[in-house]
Amino acid sequence: MTAPTQKELTLTESTLNESTLNESTLLRTPFDAATTAAEVLTGVDLSSRRAVVTGAASGIGYETARALAGAGAEVTLAVRDVDAGERARAEIAEVTDNPMVRVGELDLADPSSVARFVRLWDGPLHMLVNNAGVMATPETRTAAGWELQFATNHLGHFELATGLHWALTAVDGARIVSVSSSAHLRAGVDLDDPHFLSRRYDRSVAYARSKSANVLFAVEAARRWADDGISVNALTPGAIRTGLQRHISDADLARLRVRAGAGAPHGTPQWKTPEQGAATSVLLAASPLVSGVTGRYFEDVNEAAPAEPGLHRGVAAHAVDPDTAARLWELSERAVRDDAWSHPSWPIAA
Repeated sequence: MTAPTQKELTLTESTLNESTLNESTLLRTPFDAATTAAEVLTGVDLSSRRAVVTGAASGIGYETARALAGAGAEVTLAVRDVDAGERARAEIAEVTDNPMVRVGELDLADPSSVARFVRLWDGPLHMLVNNAGVMATPETRTAAGWELQFATNHLGHFELATGLHWALTAVDGARIVSVSSSAHLRAGVDLDDPHFLSRRYDRSVAYARSKSANVLFAVEAARRWADDGISVNALTPGAIRTGLQRHISDADLARLRVRAGAGAPHGTPQWKTPEQGAATSVLLAASPLVSGVTGRYFEDVNEAAPAEPGLHRGVAAHAVDPDTAARLWELSERAVRDDAWSHPSWPIAA
């Protein structure tokens, strides 16, 4: 019997859609919500492997980078604040005894910054962790006119991933990790008005839209890049208290904490530590347990089930719809190719 191709595996076993996601087919690991990133990589050797982690100066990005470096990977911290990145680099290099930790300047809301990062990248890339993001910001528009959360959380990462496609195809089994959020359950992407040009801006809805876009990116990239041997998965890290919530009031944070407990064991609302929050990212970036798995959505270091009413868990149908994913990809391609985002010195991967 002929072994299935990577594309066949993707389409028949791994592509996210509600009809195939049930408890009997979900991928299960020995880990749970309390597992840390370091525990996920126990015994895993990442020597000679290269990773890029966006937003790695703090929070779960920092812990993701630290875990990967601790397992021997060469890690580039892709950060907007280079000074903060250098401090993080020094700390990670010291605690992991790994000198192969570097800093690259990257402002995901600025297409010229993304283009420069891609242009300066040299050699193969095994792991791309699209972790950076902004949350619930006041209405802000980039120089290109894009709504800031959609631009930073989705479009910037889309441009980065497609720009580095050549480096990911230079190795066998490259992986892209798209960090989403359970906030995606609140709203799908509005393909007709992604930048709130026709309706009143709502910071929470804008964040939810951008997080749905992160999952949809994984769905379509998994389909398009299956024959390139690139695995692409999305995840929610869980409820973690980090600088990401700087624009959220204490009262709203308290409500988020309670909501995070909905559907959890015993309904216990609690924050994860950043080390625990990074565990699912690290699983998808480097664990042999998910080798070849692509196009899926994970939470608490396991594959997530379809969302159910009343439970703030699982993956929403609107975030895994293949038609929406394909249309979002086309919209994003047009965005990065127009005059404000176009950089003819390097190609955008199809």
